[in-house]
Amino acid sequence: MKNSNSDVPNKRKDSKKGYTKPIAIILIVFIVMITGAGLGFLTASLNTKPGLTNDIRPPASSQIYDINGNLITTVHSVENRVPVTLNKVPKNLQNAFIAAEDARFYQHMGIDPRGILRAVWSNIMDRGVSEGGSTITQQLAKNAYLSQERTLQRKIQEAFLALQIERQYTKNEILELYLNQIYFGQGAYGVQAAAHLYFGKNVEDLNLAECAMLAGIPKSPNYYSPLNNLKAATERQNTVIEQMVKYEYIDQSSATKAKNTKIALATRQVNSSGGKIASYFVDYVTQILIDKYGADAVYKDGLKIYTSLDLDMQHAAERAMGKLPAVYTDSSGIKQPQGALVAIDPRTGHIKAMVGGRGNDQFNRAVMAERQPGSAFKPFVYLAAIENGMSPSTVIEDSPISFGSWSPVNYDGKLHGKVTLRTALENSLNIPTVKLANQVGVDKPLYYAQQMGISTLVLHGSTNDRNLAMSLGGLTKGVTPLELASAYGVFANNGIKVEPIVIVKIVDRNGKVLEQNNSREKAVVSEKSAYIVTDMMRGVLTHGTGAAANIGRPAAGKTGTTSDYKDAWFVGFTPDLVASVWLGNDNDGYLNGITGGSIPAQIWRSFMTEATSKIPYRDFIRPSGVTIDNTPPEDLNKTDPNKPNDADEKNKDKEKDKDKDKATDKDKSDPSIPSSTEPKPTDKTLPPPPKSEKGESQSVAPPPPKSDKDKKNN
Repeated sequence: MKNSNSDVPNKRKDSKKGYTKPIAIILIVFIVMITGAGLGFLTASLNTKPGLTNDIRPPASSQIYDINGNLITTVHSVENRVPVTLNKVPKNLQNAFIAAEDARFYQHMGIDPRGILRAVWSNIMDRGVSEGGSTITQQLAKNAYLSQERTLQRKIQEAFLALQIERQYTKNEILELYLNQIYFGQGAYGVQAAAHLYFGKNVEDLNLAECAMLAGIPKSPNYYSPLNNLKAATERQNTVIEQMVKYEYIDQSSATKAKNTKIALATRQVNSSGGKIASYFVDYVTQILIDKYGADAVYKDGLKIYTSLDLDMQHAAERAMGKLPAVYTDSSGIKQPQGALVAIDPRTGHIKAMVGGRGNDQFNRAVMAERQPGSAFKPFVYLAAIENGMSPSTVIEDSPISFGSWSPVNYDGKLHGKVTLRTALENSLNIPTVKLANQVGVDKPLYYAQQMGISTLVLHGSTNDRNLAMSLGGLTKGVTPLELASAYGVFANNGIKVEPIVIVKIVDRNGKVLEQNNSREKAVVSEKSAYIVTDMMRGVLTHGTGAAANIGRPAAGKTGTTSDYKDAWFVGFTPDLVASVWLGNDNDGYLNGITGGSIPAQIWRSFMTEATSKIPYRDFIRPSGVTIDNTPPEDLNKTDPNKPNDADEKNKDKEKDKDKDKATDKDKSDPSIPSSTEPKPTDKTLPPPPKSEKGESQSVAPPPPKSDKDKKNN
């Protein structure tokens, strides 16, 4: 028995050995497979130079289509390239590129480990390939031999090519090749062609200011082109200059002088007959593609780009914008005033039409012009009031008030006594709007504007938008027509924000889908509040300041006219389409009495009447449980503006029982403290507005508006 029992452990050992052997074999096979796959991938990656097929493949133009598959245009570019030797390139231009693109160019061997580590960390955090950390040598390798796609294999190829280039060429030879290879926009390759395009001179004649501006352009050739967007180009130029100071290529005195040097741009060739159909939209799409895939891919790889544009709506937009008045021609040969129109489907975010000007230049005002919105910003104030527990029939007094040295006045210069919020918004009264902003607090309208898509707000610093002047549209930077249209789309879409989409799908010449974009949605405003403010804005078109925009079907909107008539807006929407129209001078000159309720409203009506002609009649859908009391007190002159009327209180009591977002005891006891689930404030985002009791007042003394004639804000 004893011997029999002693055999049991031995059998268990044998059993373990029996299992261990197959596991070891499987493990070895797995390691061999992984190693083989890795070596195969590395071998494929090391084959850095494209094959013969790619070498002899002829260039093919790309094609841009609208949402219905109609061809908009064929994109191609004749290369404008005049190679120059490095000794003809000013040292300031060489240093500007090194400071801006690759500060360790003379120290690394083609790849920069520091840059790679930074890129790896960024890509891990973003869960994708979002940052390259490319050196000048890597950029040369990519531009000369590789595609612009952001894949691991392409990055490995780029790195090995860079190492090969560094072994075969000197640093100066690499820099010369790079400066002659890089793309500057509008068909210009290399610094010599770019110098002629932008400054009308040879590269060796560029001064420091011009060198810094030129070095800043390749980051985004369309956006930073001084011919298209001098403001953005100058900001980028200043960044390059500061980089040159940082790496001790110039001193601070030279930097200051360069920043103050007036840039003389080459004369633009103006097409007086106007551009091609959707020219601004095509430029916008093209630049997005160049930024992502590179100029060669766009102009030579035969891409098929399917966009959100609707050609029928685009034609309607361009016909409507033909109503722009022509007052004078500026020094660049551009007629003024200029204008912009952008239309978006609020449910999908698809940009359906875009006009960025008169068609005889490339400055796309629809997406690049940051202009003061005037009273077109007021709906965000009224939204904050509705979210704060008020209603369209809440009464506020239109009476004199001062904040320090600033005393807001109404457009008509009159006082209207006690008015409802609905009346104040329909007639764009300034004094009640300022009082309302003071009552709910300035952060709340800014918060909703930002959540709904306005990205240009300045929230911190010595000059910012956190003051009462913002309630009348007096902003530090202003807004773009695209973002204002997108923000109004939240009202049309029941409180849901949808990111604007311009490119729906891209297919390469072999039929491979490179990207496909779907709508991205986010609830940013309660459905109830979005509907109530929309209902209030319907009156703007039926009998308010925007009556000239009435299209005879359910629609809502708002006029905007800034101080001294420098900017005029009409932004409005139906349940299916939102459009913003802006009118102004590029040089910030006056519009001689044009208001948002006149020409912009007429242009909007002309466009929307045609654009919605094939869209079935549809009204705004009232959310369940929402009731709107439009009956003001019988005698407003005897009503205390600070005391809610009985109808408001009854409706509020009913809504409180159904409101899922009812304030907690903590909110009521200390409304200034966000709940633990709310994000903390950052330099870019305001915290969610604290829930507060009706009647709460947060007095804020604002700086005076930029002009003492704010009475013209309507």
